[in-house]
Amino acid sequence: MFGLDNLDVLFVAWAFVFQVVSIVHFSLRKWSFSIALKYGWIVYALSLPAVVVSVLLLIGGKTWSLWLGGFIYLAWATYGYAVEYVKGIKWRAPVRWPILGPYVFLYLATVMFYW
Repeated sequence: MFGLDNLDVLFVAWAFVFQVVSIVHFSLRKWSFSIALKYGWIVYALSLPAVVVSVLLLIGGKTWSLWLGGFIYLAWATYGYAVEYVKGIKWRAPVRWPILGPYVFLYLATVMFYW
């Protein structure tokens, strides 16, 4: 595929999966927040295969800019899951900036590394 090795293809495929899942999930939040919250844990759980992909990329000698995204995704997912599902903190309305700040930062960092 255009001179890419298997690990490059794996990264690209996983990046597309992450982007599609994110688009679907955040779109669903606009239509039915309760359904998105009910199944949102799946978005967080996908950080586990993301870490597996990152470990494979790391072991395969790929540059840090390819493998770092999965580890940041895990940090975002752990934080988000803990805030929303374990502690049940209502932080969106009213906005609780000490929670929103790290949440958005980790999410955007994850997205940046998958672009």
